[in-house]
Amino acid sequence: MEIKETSFQIIADLLIARTGQQLTENRRWRIGTALSGVCRESGVENAEQLVCLLADTKDPLLERKIVEALLNNETYFFRDKPTFDQLPQDILPLLAERRKSSRRLRIWSAGCSTGQEAHSIAMDLERQQAQWADWSVEILGTDISQHALTIASRGLFSQFDVQRGLSILQTLQHFTEENDGWQLSDDIRKHSRFMQHNILDRPPSSEKFDLILCRNVLLYFDTQTRVHVLERLFSALAPDGFLMLGSGENITGLSDNFAPSNGRLSTYEVAPGLRYSSAISAAFSHADNTA
Repeated sequence: MEIKETSFQIIADLLIARTGQQLTENRRWRIGTALSGVCRESGVENAEQLVCLLADTKDPLLERKIVEALLNNETYFFRDKPTFDQLPQDILPLLAERRKSSRRLRIWSAGCSTGQEAHSIAMDLERQQAQWADWSVEILGTDISQHALTIASRGLFSQFDVQRGLSILQTLQHFTEENDGWQLSDDIRKHSRFMQHNILDRPPSSEKFDLILCRNVLLYFDTQTRVHVLERLFSALAPDGFLMLGSGENITGLSDNFAPSNGRLSTYEVAPGLRYSSAISAAFSHADNTA
């Protein structure tokens, strides 16, 4: 059923108000399918009736269900392999050298969805466990979807999920087959923690991150919101850290805070002219946190 313009606009406005994401015309076709489960739960037949119910009840729980259903939780293990392979081959070893005095590494997977990105990084670290012995390594995965975060934290994935990006050997190494799916091992899960967070808000920690992955998230925002998100990411990144975006995302003209990382795919660093001042700010921030 084709959704009417007024109903479409109400849903689009709700999504952008709660998440900053645009419900563009080319995503209009999937509204009925995306909201079918919420319609069944609410006892209505279609999205049009669901919008009427929302208008009548102003139910915040129904609002949350609608927003959750519209979010695109597309992700998979080791997504975009040429880009992801830079982590174990190049970026993580370089960060290990830069952090050898503190032996501490902080990674933020922003917009982590159901957690495959964070868990993929943990698998890379596990393969390099000799390198990271006696290190404090934290992988923080954040997303606005509580449903997605529940899956990420539990680490139970379907056959379809494990087939996307994982070899048979990797699956057998890191998962145990259960009646209801494939359970990720505690050795991998222990590296990551997950929390609900809206990327439009202030960063989830006052401490800087050495590596931030925000891949295929900016695609859903308008230009002004992308600029805002990049400012948030800049404020969260260590002066000598790395920001990795999706392979289809380009921030040229959106931020002067970042510069492409030489020779690396979809990877950025703090612009050279800002690194010194950022380092000073980070040092003062660290001193304030430890005082």
